[in-house]
Amino acid sequence: MIVQGLFYTAALVALLASLLVVTSKHAVHAILYLVVSLLALSLCFYLLGAPFAAALQIIVYAGAILVLFVFAVMLFNISQEDVRREDQWLDWKAWVGPTLLVLLLLAEWVLFIELAANPSGSEVVLVDARAVGARLFGPYLLAVEIASFLLLAGLVGGYHLAKKLPEESQ
Repeated sequence: MIVQGLFYTAALVALLASLLVVTSKHAVHAILYLVVSLLALSLCFYLLGAPFAAALQIIVYAGAILVLFVFAVMLFNISQEDVRREDQWLDWKAWVGPTLLVLLLLAEWVLFIELAANPSGSEVVLVDARAVGARLFGPYLLAVEIASFLLLAGLVGGYHLAKKLPEESQ
């Protein structure tokens, strides 16, 4: 019962943070909320009994992919106006929402660790890495390949949108 409550709270945090990712006006704020959303999803995976998927969520998405997002924001926002806007992004008010959501997730992790230390009828069923691989490259192979093509299309589209057009010579 408590594990279900933790799961629904983490899912609510993920949903709220994802909504804030889409509605944020600044790219840096959206990235902060995306980190919170990915951490909440990692907790959801762990509570569903998939610690391997939770670890991959943190390492791959919250780690590597978001570093690329931050690099892209830093690379493409280089005008003088954007440099002045960075001072506003570093204001403490920009960090209040993500900080509160991450503290809520931290409280859930601590509570879950306390519950795991006293296993009285644990509801969590573990799924190992072999089972995840068997599912991804078994019945869900087509979905994995379609997702990879969608990511590639997004990468190519992002490149073409960010590319500067050559000036026409007259």
